[in-house]
Amino acid sequence: METFQIRKATFQLHPERAIYWKQQKALLLADLHLGKNAHFRKSGIAVPQAITDANFDRLRLLIETFSPERVLLLGDLFHSHHNQVWPIFCAFMEAYPGLSFELIPGNHDILPTTAYAESRLLLQPEILVVDEFCLSHHPLTPAQIPAGTYNLCGHVHPSVRLLDNAGNGMNLPAFFFGGTGGILPAFGEFTGCAEVAVRPEDKVFVLAEGAVIRMS
Repeated sequence: METFQIRKATFQLHPERAIYWKQQKALLLADLHLGKNAHFRKSGIAVPQAITDANFDRLRLLIETFSPERVLLLGDLFHSHHNQVWPIFCAFMEAYPGLSFELIPGNHDILPTTAYAESRLLLQPEILVVDEFCLSHHPLTPAQIPAGTYNLCGHVHPSVRLLDNAGNGMNLPAFFFGGTGGILPAFGEFTGCAEVAVRPEDKVFVLAEGAVIRMS
């Protein structure tokens, strides 16, 4: 785990692809894509149920590690249309009655409003301002960022490519922090990654073998 500070806020970067915001007692996650494996199985593509179990096990571990007061979900919580994973997630939330689960909606969050209304999930606006930070699903342009705030988001599923001396490379998921905003890696087990270009001033932390490693 690595500790990183932005504007006097302390963020703990966890190898399970999450951030704990110390001052807010908040756990930040992006791109869980729950139900994606069930969505593919319904289409006849064999994807193991164990993926869903692993996502919930990892989320449970993070909650037990940090004892947060809020879980802030930066979009794409649920992958597609309603399936049997949604009630599993609702039951998961019920197991933590003192914990606030809050969703900043993303492009995949297309469940009917009745599904959200019947759960403990709190729907937030697409841009949520908390102290000197604005939380969103998509990365915001400088013109979209509320004045005086730093953007934290998801959507991109960022990764960086590392090369050895022989020119062989591999892509690793990463936390990426630029001048105006930071991007969280995708939390979901069944998600891909997109390589991001890194500038000299950017701060990057890759995830490898259960560790968070600062690269720049």
